[in-house]
Amino acid sequence: MTVPTAPPPAALATGFGVRAAARVVAVPDGRGSTGLPVLEGEGPFALRRLRSAGREARACLVGAMSAPLGGDALALSATVADGAALRFTTTAATIALPGRTGAPAAYDTRLDVGEDAVLRWLPEPLISAGGSDLRMTTRIDLAPSARLVYREEQVLGRAGEDTGRLVTRLTVRRAGRPLFDQELAYGPGAPGWAGGAVLGGYGAVGQLIVVDPAFEERPVERTLLGETAVLT
Repeated sequence: MTVPTAPPPAALATGFGVRAAARVVAVPDGRGSTGLPVLEGEGPFALRRLRSAGREARACLVGAMSAPLGGDALALSATVADGAALRFTTTAATIALPGRTGAPAAYDTRLDVGEDAVLRWLPEPLISAGGSDLRMTTRIDLAPSARLVYREEQVLGRAGEDTGRLVTRLTVRRAGRPLFDQELAYGPGAPGWAGGAVLGGYGAVGQLIVVDPAFEERPVERTLLGETAVLT
């Protein structure tokens, strides 16, 4: 796969919010491990290297400022080259907050994983604070032999407050073909989000997506995991 090397654009503060991007590139280092030749971010994105473990490089996102706020446009991308392995975490939850203008915020994540590469994307939860409005999109493109562990958790409102509006879209493609495509909407203006067909009155939701070529030969059986979770 082609590994991009251009740095992200600098953060730009406007009257409508902050425009900022961050990029991570992981490549084999030739010594049986993975290097991070690109680890760059602006504005609220402060990226840090952590101690690697075996083949796996590790990177962590440290929030450098409150974000996303209404009107912000944030973009985060990671490329894991053929044969590389990356574990990505965050130091704290991300909190979507209202801005001054009432405009929605946008948070776009793009992940590309090459042949025989591994990505473990394990951020802390996203909290939708009262009065916020966030549109969050994540697209993951996997090579046929890539492996993925992807976690996302969403908490609707802080203690004692109602949730903001949150619209999320998660798309996973493998070998160029759709593998998983889900859009969810919560909060004011989203019909039925608190009802039995979606959250059933609960205030948080999460999912863990695992993609492994081994499942083609040994599919995982669907299992009910208690009253509020399922393996499928």
